[in-house]
Amino acid sequence: MSEEIHEIMPEELDEQLDSGKYEVVDVREDEEVADGMIPGAKHIALNTIPDRLEEFSKDKEYVMVCRSGRRSYNASLYLAEQGYTVHNLKGGMLDWKGEVIF
Repeated sequence: MSEEIHEIMPEELDEQLDSGKYEVVDVREDEEVADGMIPGAKHIALNTIPDRLEEFSKDKEYVMVCRSGRRSYNASLYLAEQGYTVHNLKGGMLDWKGEVIF
């Protein structure tokens, strides 16, 4: 089954961040998120997603984030196959120009 994953631009996510439209999930490793995360993002490392599916709701829309957009794209594919509504942050944290929290 080939899923088409919608990619969201960093500027679009930054504008929508306070709207509550999206739940942001950072799939990077612990040492990477220590360098800063998007405000309000939840950290769920990529390799732990299958064991943490109970933390996702099919009633919400998610934006998956990683360093460059590749791992988050893979996470998006997996979650879409499970029936979740997901978007991938294009370019990941490398292209994110918005606020970062530590």
